Amino acid sequence: MTVFDVSPRTTDLRSRLTQFMADHVYPNEAEFERQVNTGNRWEHIQLIEDLKPKAREVGLWNLFLPPASDPQGEYGPGLSNLEYAPLCEIMGRVWWAPELFNCNAPDTGNMEVLARYGTPEQQAKWLRPLLNGEIRSAFSMTEPEVASSDATNIQSSIVRDGGDYVINGRKWWTSGAGDPRCQISIFMGKTDPDAARHLQQSMILVPMDTPGVTVTRMLTVFGYDDAPHGHAEMTFENVRVPASNLLLGEGRGFEIAQGRLGPGRIHHCMRLIGQAERALELMVARAGARVAFGKPLAAHQHVRELIAQSRMEIDQARLLTLNAAHMMDTVGNKEARGQIAAIKVVAPNVALRVIDRAIQVFGGAGVSQDSPLAAMYAQARTLRLADGPDIVHTETVAKEELKRQGVDVRSGRN
Repeated sequence: MTVFDVSPRTTDLRSRLTQFMADHVYPNEAEFERQVNTGNRWEHIQLIEDLKPKAREVGLWNLFLPPASDPQGEYGPGLSNLEYAPLCEIMGRVWWAPELFNCNAPDTGNMEVLARYGTPEQQAKWLRPLLNGEIRSAFSMTEPEVASSDATNIQSSIVRDGGDYVINGRKWWTSGAGDPRCQISIFMGKTDPDAARHLQQSMILVPMDTPGVTVTRMLTVFGYDDAPHGHAEMTFENVRVPASNLLLGEGRGFEIAQGRLGPGRIHHCMRLIGQAERALELMVARAGARVAFGKPLAAHQHVRELIAQSRMEIDQARLLTLNAAHMMDTVGNKEARGQIAAIKVVAPNVALRVIDRAIQVFGGAGVSQDSPLAAMYAQARTLRLADGPDIVHTETVAKEELKRQGVDVRSGRN
């Protein structure tokens, strides 16, 4: 494990970001909920549009793209994954805050795909508006009929027909598709089901207004619809798009997915650390203010143990996240897959435990709309499934450790 020094520019950005959150985000949490619940829930929120220019004015914009995806520093400040980690953590303390800084999923992953693999024409048409925060995007990979944690299971089809591709399939958990500003989805399907297992899939850009693209319903997460962002079930029926919309080439979809999921996974982990940290702060404040059995909750040994355990677990998870970010920066996403997999298991589980303890200290208020804890719990629980379930990542960690120690998985011999 490396000792992580904070760079001067991260220190500066962290200070500015912390101040922005204090001035504009925390005081507006109730206003955000009021605007979402006024009128049509699936309209963009004016509060977000009002705050985005303020964030951009103070240089808190497109912080997420590492030099590997933006070698010329054309799209953002060129922060490394390690430099971005503490900033992403701060944004993650409020679930809707990352959009203010154009650092929100799934747009960050889609922008990274377009920056890495897009043609100049694709970048001009879609990447630039995304970088400017003018539109939003979605990512259509998961399918209800198959176990999509194994991307080779994908059944949707992308078939060449002259100068076009014709797309058919049913997708769900297409996050961001509920937003009326969502104009493009990156769609994963099979171009050649007879090819080698990892060369069957391709990715293609599908404008949301293309005939045959239908949002059939918005899904809830433990009852939350996450409006106006949302998670959609969609059908693609004989959807025809130009062949120039294909990303990288036929059979490169699995490769793109792996490249996309590395940064996306660790960004989720960074935000989860922020969620856990905030839950701990709320727990401590409640413990100091609430009286039970004649003394503050903080005076009860059991409550102090909950606080201590949470502090220790958050710090461990943060160090593991920083180590994964450091490895991604120094040896690349592929070589860091074991570290990425480890934190993908640890971060949501730690966040869940900390949030659960905070809920217990809050009592009935913890599961109501009077605190953010219930929604935080729902989001953290989802991230034990998103980008792959725990068991997929623990398998990766085990294989990497076995390989490191020279054990052949097939024979069991050194």
